[in-house]
Amino acid sequence: MARPRIHVTAPVPLEVEEALAHDFELSPSPEGVRGVVAMLTTRVDGPYLDRAGPQLEVVANYAVGVNNVDLAAAAERNVLVANTPDVLTRATAELAVGLMLALLRRIVEGDRFVRRSDEWVFSLEFMLGSSLDGADLLVVGPGRIGRETARLAEAFGARASFAGRGDDLHALLAGADVVSLHVPLRSETRHLIDADALAAMRTSAILVNTARGPVVDERALVEALRAGTIAGAALDVYEREPQVEEGLLELDNVVLTPHLGSATRDTRVAMGMLCVEALRAVLLEGRRPANAVGARPAR
Repeated sequence: MARPRIHVTAPVPLEVEEALAHDFELSPSPEGVRGVVAMLTTRVDGPYLDRAGPQLEVVANYAVGVNNVDLAAAAERNVLVANTPDVLTRATAELAVGLMLALLRRIVEGDRFVRRSDEWVFSLEFMLGSSLDGADLLVVGPGRIGRETARLAEAFGARASFAGRGDDLHALLAGADVVSLHVPLRSETRHLIDADALAAMRTSAILVNTARGPVVDERALVEALRAGTIAGAALDVYEREPQVEEGLLELDNVVLTPHLGSATRDTRVAMGMLCVEALRAVLLEGRRPANAVGARPAR
């Protein structure tokens, strides 16, 4: 019996590739396949789905967020979409807290200073930062990653609170020393942090984004940082990724990382295995996987 044909939109860890090759025939293009493993950099929209063809049954998105997938277009074509929840929760939360510490304690700034070979001597007033201990942390988006971020930050002495749908975000921003973003990218969360939101924050506050880049209006963020509206920002994701707003590159009170939220080998492999399990469930076992997103297609 022929193995189902699938397409993988970008290279995956060897362990995942071997698992896929064991059960499926790998195709270099999406035309005529029954399953797709899609990276978050692949836009899976109506034209892409039509290119794949009407035999396509499942798209396994190699991410927990599915903003790169047109879920309505997939449902119209009876294509099931799956994601990779849970397995990247700890890794992303760790990075969020790491970014907080890097910014508050000026770790990256200090690293750049030393690498420039600038002259310095130890001084009690030199490059002072601040601590998470006693800081008021506002987690915007109280999902799995947001709550794990709060738990880890509380181990450093932070006092965590949450902002969810229906809450007065600007009022909550006004009471926070650290704001950490963990919302999915939807129409209502695009530019959730805009000039008005930044103006509502304390001048001593910092902003951390490990969610999706367009949640923050980067140009407004640059202006707020330059004006001292907020004290700093740490970003792992970008509005026009992989491009970064040029003004952010010029500021010392900014820490930037290249979308490393889930970037541990164990995490990336575990994410891939969830994709493999989704393909096996749909194409080999004829069932809906536990990590399916949205309504059941009518196929």
